[in-house]
Amino acid sequence: MASKLVQIQSKACEASKFVAKHGNSYYRQLLEKNKQYIQEPATVEKCQELSKQLLYTRLASIPGRYETFWKELDYAKNLWKNRADLKVEDAGIAALFGLECFAWYCAGEIAGRGFTFTGYYP
Repeated sequence: MASKLVQIQSKACEASKFVAKHGNSYYRQLLEKNKQYIQEPATVEKCQELSKQLLYTRLASIPGRYETFWKELDYAKNLWKNRADLKVEDAGIAALFGLECFAWYCAGEIAGRGFTFTGYYP
């Protein structure tokens, strides 16, 4: 076990050195590639304007999301009414989806407990 720990530490050290050596050039390439998205000058007013644009764009998308929600709910109701015609593949996909939702719930609970499995901190 101790040899594995030393091996992991050496790999982490190598990765840290690589990032220290090449991270700056990667950062500059990333900014150069995406410079059309950078707002100059970056003022408080511009940041507030962009945050308001994001907020109201999201608010404007609510009616479409609401409509989509009801369409999907109607589809699920229709599937439940015609469950006798349901194929095994469809049931399997639904079961996997439910399992995935449960896994995300468990991951959220673990993250909310501070990444502990036994319980919440006192």
